[in-house]
Amino acid sequence: MRRARVIAEHRSPDRPAIRVSAGDSVTLGERDSDWPQFVWATLAQGLGGWIPAALFDRDTGTATALGDYDTRELATRIGESIVVHYEQEGWWWAENANGESGWIPARAIELIDNEPT
Repeated sequence: MRRARVIAEHRSPDRPAIRVSAGDSVTLGERDSDWPQFVWATLAQGLGGWIPAALFDRDTGTATALGDYDTRELATRIGESIVVHYEQEGWWWAENANGESGWIPARAIELIDNEPT
């Protein structure tokens, strides 16, 4: 775990978060224009979200998840102190003082600790 300070506000999207587990089948769509390493993945139930493309066994169409992923994002305010756990594709899995957790872009935070604890 490392501590970080929020330097740019981040808002969660207005859609429900989804979770995929290793072995889940999804339909892959377009790549994100701002984050090209992410692809739109749609579950069989019709819900979708942005997930790292490297998590799937193919680039388009029906694909199988090779690992687990939760698309939940963490809403933050400038100056807020958070704990970051791990980084993936330019995003950190983070936790705020209220115990809420989710992804936040690396460009929105400043790491306070230089070394993981």
